[in-house]
Amino acid sequence: MPVGNHLPHGETAQGGPLKRELGERHIRLMALGACIGVGLFLGSAKAIEMAGPAIMLSYILGGLAILVIMRALGEMAVHNPVAGSFSRYAQDYLGPLAGFLTGWNYWFLWLVTCVAEITAVAVYMGIWFPDVPRWIWALAALISMGSINLIAVKAFGEFEFWFALIKIVTIIAMVIGGVGIIAFGFGNDGVALGISNLWTHGGFMPNGMQGVLMSLQMVMFAYLGVEMIGLTAGEAKNPQKTIPNAIGSVFWRILLFYVGALFVILSIYPWNEIGTQGSPFVMTFERLGIKTAAGIINFVVITAALSSCNGGIFSTGRMLYSLAQNGQAPAGFATTSANGVPRRALLLSIAALLLGVLLNYLVPEKVFVWVTSIATFGAIWTWVMILLAQLRFRKSLSASERAALKYRMWLYPVSSYLALAFLVLVVGLMAYFPDTRVALYVGPAFLVLLTVLFYTFKLQPTGDVQGAVRSAS
Repeated sequence: MPVGNHLPHGETAQGGPLKRELGERHIRLMALGACIGVGLFLGSAKAIEMAGPAIMLSYILGGLAILVIMRALGEMAVHNPVAGSFSRYAQDYLGPLAGFLTGWNYWFLWLVTCVAEITAVAVYMGIWFPDVPRWIWALAALISMGSINLIAVKAFGEFEFWFALIKIVTIIAMVIGGVGIIAFGFGNDGVALGISNLWTHGGFMPNGMQGVLMSLQMVMFAYLGVEMIGLTAGEAKNPQKTIPNAIGSVFWRILLFYVGALFVILSIYPWNEIGTQGSPFVMTFERLGIKTAAGIINFVVITAALSSCNGGIFSTGRMLYSLAQNGQAPAGFATTSANGVPRRALLLSIAALLLGVLLNYLVPEKVFVWVTSIATFGAIWTWVMILLAQLRFRKSLSASERAALKYRMWLYPVSSYLALAFLVLVVGLMAYFPDTRVALYVGPAFLVLLTVLFYTFKLQPTGDVQGAVRSAS
C-alpha cells in the first residue's frame, strides 16, 4: 500500500520520529480535558433523570472501572512507550487482527465524537450570533483545531492545557460557590440550604438500582477520552515518570470534579427539576449574584467542546500514524513533518470530519443519542482490548521481568477480570434500551467490515515494527 518515494518538502521518511515535547502538566490536563466535556456543564440532566441523586454512585462505579483500565494501560505504556499505545499492545499480545481492529475502531470513535463536539460549538455560538449559519461555526472550529494540531505537538499540548484549565477553574468556582450556598446561605438571604434535597424527593435512589444501572451507559460516555494518556507515551518527555503521575492524579481529579459538582448541584436543586430551567451551573452563578453567568458558561461550554475536538484530532492522527507504521494503513501516513507532526494522517482525519459535519446537518437531531452510544461502544471495545492485552502481557513476562516492572496493576488479575465483567454489564444495558441499541448494530458491523478488509488485503504488520518504533522514540 505504499504511496511512492517522493515526499513533500519538509516531511521525513516512513517511520520518522515524533517529538517528545509533552510535559507532565500537558498530559494531566489533556486527559482531564478529554473527560470533562459539554455534558457536565449542561447538568448531565438525562443521567440525573434516570438515577436521581444516586447518579453519584454511577460515576464512582464507572470511575473505579476506569482506574483499573488506566492502571493496566499505564503498566504497558511505562514498560514500552510507543505512539500507537493500546493498538500496538493489542497487536503485540493479542495478535495482528486485534491491533488492526483496535486502531481503526479508535480512529472511527474519535471521528464520531469530534462531529458531536463541532456541532456543539456551532449550537452555542448560535446563542450569541443567531443570524450566522451554524455550518460556518462548525467549519471554523474544525479549521482552527486542525491548524493547532498541524503546527507542532507542543502547540497542541499548550492549547489543550489552557482549554482544560478554563473548565477546571469554572467547576472549582461552582463547587466553592455551591458549598457557600449549602453551608452559609450565600445567595439565600443567609439561610444555609443544607443537603436535604439529596433524599427528600423520593429518596436518594428514587428509581431504585435499575435507575443507577440505566445511567451507566451515559456515565461511561463521560469517561471516554481518559485513555488518551496512553497515546501521549510516544511524545512524552519522560514517560516512565509522567505517565504514572498523570494516571494517578487524573482519576481522583475526575472523581472530584464530577462527583463534587453533582453533589453541589443535587444538594441545591431538587433532582427532578434539574434541566427544566437551564444549566445548573448558570443557575448557581446567578444565585451568587453573577449576572453574566449565562455568557460565562456559554464561553466555557464552547471551550469544552473545542478542547474535546482538539484532543480527538490529536488521537486520530497518532492512531493512523501508528497503523501506517505497522503496514495496516497506506505507508504515506507514517510520514512526519519537520516538526515531528504526522501531517498526512492529521489531514485525512480533518477531511473525514468535514464529511461528518455535512452529514450532521442532513440527519435529524436523534443522531446525537446515536453518536454517544456508538462512541461508547467504541470506547468499551478499546477498554476491553487494554485489559485483555495487559493480562496477556503479564503472562508473557518471566518472573524476573515481572519483579522489575516499574508500574504495576493493583490486585492483578482479580481487578482486571472485575473491570471486564463491568464492561460486559454496560454492553448488556446498551442492548436493553432501544435508544442505545443502535450502537450494537453499528459498532459490530464496523468491526466485521474491518475484519473483511484485514483478510482481503492481507494487512498483517510489515517488517520489524518494534525496531521502527524504538527508532521513532
